[in-house]
Amino acid sequence: MIDSQISIPPPPWTAQALCAEIDPELFFPEKGGSTREAKAMCGRCDVRERCLDYALANHERFGIWGGMSERDRRKLPRRLVPVDDVVELTFTDDDSGWFDVDFPIGDTA
Repeated sequence: MIDSQISIPPPPWTAQALCAEIDPELFFPEKGGSTREAKAMCGRCDVRERCLDYALANHERFGIWGGMSERDRRKLPRRLVPVDDVVELTFTDDDSGWFDVDFPIGDTA
């Protein structure tokens, strides 16, 4: 039997993100809600660019990522995203139904 819940660990850089220290609700406002406070916090974050690259590489549809809303991200010209920001999922070799998650080697930023 395959479990329908898959838990993927966050990329290593998220431990350095300012948003890791506060309520995540701020970064996922209700439709029509203000994004100003979340975007201001992103502007002070050391991993803002990594966060935005991650959102673009993984087609994040909701929330504030790297200081940009989903609407903001849609307006960006298509750009290449560093390969190390794409999460690779593979089934394990056994029949457990679990996934292996591969983050890039040496990604400590």
